[in-house]
Amino acid sequence: MAQYENLNIQEMPMGSPLFRIKVERFLRGNGLAPEAVDAYYVIENPDGEILAGGGYHKDIIKCLAVAECARSEGLLAPVVSRLMREISLRGYSGCKVFTKPANRPVFESLGFHLLAEAPEALLMECGKGLVSYCRALQELANRHSTAKSVESAGVVVLHANPVTLGHQYLLQEAAGRCDHLFVIPLSADGGRFSAAERAEMLQAILPENATLCPASDYIISYATFPSYFLKKGGDIAETQMRLDLDLFARHIMPALGAAVRFVGSEADDPLTARYNALMQELLPGVEIIPRLQDESGRAISASRVRKALDEGSFTKAASMTPPSTHPYLKADLAARALRIELDLPLKPGLVGPDGAGAHKDMDYALMQRSIAALRPWFVRMAKAESPEELQQLGIDAEKAMLEATGGVNTHRGAIFALGLALYGRPIAETAAKLGLTPRPDGVNGALQMALGGYRELFNEWLPLYRRLLSGNATAALQQVLLRIMSTLDDTCIIKRVGPDRAQQVKREAADLLASGATLSEGLRRLCLAYADEGISPGGAADMLALTIFIDTITS
Repeated sequence: MAQYENLNIQEMPMGSPLFRIKVERFLRGNGLAPEAVDAYYVIENPDGEILAGGGYHKDIIKCLAVAECARSEGLLAPVVSRLMREISLRGYSGCKVFTKPANRPVFESLGFHLLAEAPEALLMECGKGLVSYCRALQELANRHSTAKSVESAGVVVLHANPVTLGHQYLLQEAAGRCDHLFVIPLSADGGRFSAAERAEMLQAILPENATLCPASDYIISYATFPSYFLKKGGDIAETQMRLDLDLFARHIMPALGAAVRFVGSEADDPLTARYNALMQELLPGVEIIPRLQDESGRAISASRVRKALDEGSFTKAASMTPPSTHPYLKADLAARALRIELDLPLKPGLVGPDGAGAHKDMDYALMQRSIAALRPWFVRMAKAESPEELQQLGIDAEKAMLEATGGVNTHRGAIFALGLALYGRPIAETAAKLGLTPRPDGVNGALQMALGGYRELFNEWLPLYRRLLSGNATAALQQVLLRIMSTLDDTCIIKRVGPDRAQQVKREAADLLASGATLSEGLRRLCLAYADEGISPGGAADMLALTIFIDTITS
């Protein structure tokens, strides 16, 4: 190692295409597939060639490789040590690594211990993360066994993205087959519903003899398992499943004192069917419960619910979920409506995928952050029990929006309009209870329309939207936006350029709709003019999102 002892371990700037390609070429040259990492560190020779490297994602070390010419030089250990230090600096109390069995001695010398093994891979950890998690599970189990006699305990692991009637049926059936049932939700975020939301949904449907456990980072998902050192897709899936089940059998079930794991049957997905078969082979006790089916004989699944949400059908999604899940479905659809409005191009003066319109303080990415910040508040609004609670939630949602945007008002009007719709009571009545009164100047803005129960939306905009949707979806949304602009006294425009120009904007929108001219050409002309004049029909954008949302929950 003498020739390498003066070389530095340095971070490779993966944001640069040049350096990212260099790392990917190094990995492929060593028989590994590149994977996404938070950071990547390397040792290079004086000529700038990578001799050894490794990265991490959260607390998992990934993409470790040593060039063939340097494999006898002991470079793996210093790279791993640097990665461990970087992971620690980011607030993690330990770290994990998936690696080949041949690398076990190196990692053991650095303080790692084995968590699970399969023929092609090991999962090792430095730290006491799994020990702490299992201790928490054991304390839960002890509390329940002390409180009442528990002769048989079972366990269910669920992603529940979101919770369906199928999940409810599985838990009820499993709870009826044991004295106490422990339910473990997956902890991974990044799905359609957050880990916190999924835990709330599960808590709402738990049988009386069931306990919701802390979410687990130690259920090895496809998302966390790195496949870069395995060659074949079948090997990857098989190894991931075997590692997951080995860890579950070694640690999770003993901590809970569980004698059986319950799982739903699988007839359609080959990977899940194989997982169930391996479970029966590797775990001490497994019971497979047939899935709940709908009237057509199809299994009710979270993927079907998500597909219904993608299609904008609350009714279809709600038919497959318990009532306690419905606020989360509505919140998802509200955020979807905002994203559809944001993604629409050629919106005069408004932020979209093609530019910032008349805005200098916001852009597409900022609007996306705002929507993400509002998403949890939409759930709370859908659960609100009084106008006063709804009003406070709107205030809190606005604070979350401003924090996410650095003080920029991106969706204040949308918070109000969507909040009224999410609340689920008569809109005009709720608006009156919130203290709204007609404006003395006669301006018929969005707030005043709320006092009338959004009659224009239900009588004009929504029917137009539904009629046009059978054609080009983008053109349909653009026409509905123009119709809203021609109807609404947009206070956003009035504040920017005054009431006279605002009335002219209404006429321009109506004229474009009536002209028969090519829609895209007319919209481009308005986009250029409004960007130049600083005209932004933000109220119309909010009403378009509201129209989309109302369509999803009433169709």
